[in-house]
Amino acid sequence: MSRKEQDIKRLIASQCHIGTKQLHFDMKRYVSHRSDNGSYILNLEETWQHIKLAARVIAAIEQPQDVMVVSSRPIGQRAVIKFAHYTQASSTRSARWTPGTLTNQSNSASGKFQEPQLLIVTDPHLDRQAIVEASYVNIPVIALCNSDTPLQYVDIPIPVGNRETKSISMIYWLLAREVKILRGELRQDEEWDVLVDLFYHKEITNDQLGITDTQVKQEAEGEDHEQLAEGEKVDKDW
Repeated sequence: MSRKEQDIKRLIASQCHIGTKQLHFDMKRYVSHRSDNGSYILNLEETWQHIKLAARVIAAIEQPQDVMVVSSRPIGQRAVIKFAHYTQASSTRSARWTPGTLTNQSNSASGKFQEPQLLIVTDPHLDRQAIVEASYVNIPVIALCNSDTPLQYVDIPIPVGNRETKSISMIYWLLAREVKILRGELRQDEEWDVLVDLFYHKEITNDQLGITDTQVKQEAEGEDHEQLAEGEKVDKDW
């Protein structure tokens, strides 16, 4: 089985081909058909080809840290951080985009002003502010685009259902692997020993933290009592 066939199987297993039930005109060329439940099915051949194209663009940047990766969608934040780690790119510190990061030079003193040569976004809907700022300063944009995504200011769209952590993680894992191959850090026929599971967003439950439901209830009741006491104090002062 060729590496391309293996990658297509990985994309299918991660449900990267399942879009939304809405279709934007810009994404029509990347959709193959519509499923029985009304969801649009993305063409994984296009997805794979655009991953290869995006990797070539990323590898062409002389300084890896000049590639900036962002995700306002929390389920993509871990994948973004892992991608930045393995490709030496820069990533945002949190899921919240700071307005003026690419345009307001007065933020230089605080270290919030950035001048990347390439921007990668996880969801053009939620990362709209970052894309618009990039367009102001002529920074090319690579974006993970669902079936309902407008492609305004997006230079290289990667068609993928970007509503699940496993699909987002698979795209960033494949992209990071291709970049490492193009940079000569990984052989073409060599398996990357990093698991895609490391890119997954993980919810930490109370059981994993060793916190019981009784403790959670007691903490909630304690906060309610504190808020009630503060409210009574304000009333008395008034």
